[in-house]
Amino acid sequence: MAFPQPVLGPPTQAAVFLTLTVVPGRETDAREGLQDLSGLSRSVAFRARDDALACVAGLSSDAWDRLVGGPRPRGLHPFTPLQGPRHRAPATPGDVLLHLRARRADLCFELARIVLDRFGEAVTVVDEVHGFTYFDDRDLLGFVDGSENPTGAAATGVVLVADEDPAFRGGSYVIVQKYLHDLTAWNALPTEEQERVIGRSKADNVEMPDDVKPADSHVALNTVEDEDGEERRIVRQNMPFGRLGAGEFGTYFIGYSRTPDVTEQMLRNMFLGDPPGNTDRILDFSTAVTGGLFFVPSAGLLDDLPAPGAAQEPRPLPGSAESALPADAAPSGFSLGIGSLKGAPAS
Repeated sequence: MAFPQPVLGPPTQAAVFLTLTVVPGRETDAREGLQDLSGLSRSVAFRARDDALACVAGLSSDAWDRLVGGPRPRGLHPFTPLQGPRHRAPATPGDVLLHLRARRADLCFELARIVLDRFGEAVTVVDEVHGFTYFDDRDLLGFVDGSENPTGAAATGVVLVADEDPAFRGGSYVIVQKYLHDLTAWNALPTEEQERVIGRSKADNVEMPDDVKPADSHVALNTVEDEDGEERRIVRQNMPFGRLGAGEFGTYFIGYSRTPDVTEQMLRNMFLGDPPGNTDRILDFSTAVTGGLFFVPSAGLLDDLPAPGAAQEPRPLPGSAESALPADAAPSGFSLGIGSLKGAPAS
């Protein structure tokens, strides 16, 4: 099988999200920095092997054209900004997304520091968010976040590209948005009204019955079904963040899927409305200030990104016998068969 980056993994308590732009003319340096990520990650993870340090890297549509030769992932395109009747989802600059996570914040910080030092002046940090776990996996609005994520083999099927784009098997798409919350307005609502905004009970995280759940609730508008009535899912790895002195409180939304279509439909439902005009009421209290779409190549492809215009050697399709990994690089440990780091023991 194609060996994926660690987009799936055990729960962690800390994360750092870095959005970078590549300085024009420094594309080669940036590509070489990306190719070194797995080695740098192993070096830091070795110091705390039980703490599930992982780093996932994704490239935007424009960055793919600038940094990578050969074919393009078929679902990769620029993030589509949305202007609804009351709320807006902006598209903001970003060539590379780095999602670093671990059970300890110091590990995320150390790896981020080393990675940025490796990139040097080839990149500019345009957004930096340090996320943390808030009590029992709640966001700063007080509700449990991500409880509907698929698990096990179902999560693998939801997140990883397969035969629909065989040259990019083992990759994934990720959409990110940074939301800022108006906690003063939110906390002025009684708990019962907050529950109607979300579509779940606050204390025990039970979803409201369909005949009770408001049509403009967050849960209702983020439930997307296919033509057969089957729910289409993504894997969210959202994190709360904040800066007390600045009065900034928010949620960093990060959703992985094997196609960006599912997350994009959720965003259209939220910002444009389903039906049109029936927008997500959570947006009255949460404002999107960033937006980006990135493709996460498989670990093997990331380690050997072809340069634009370079003569291409025939590359075996992921999953073929020619692309098999040596035994000491195979993932081990956790049930999805995805190690916390390429070539490193999973916790």
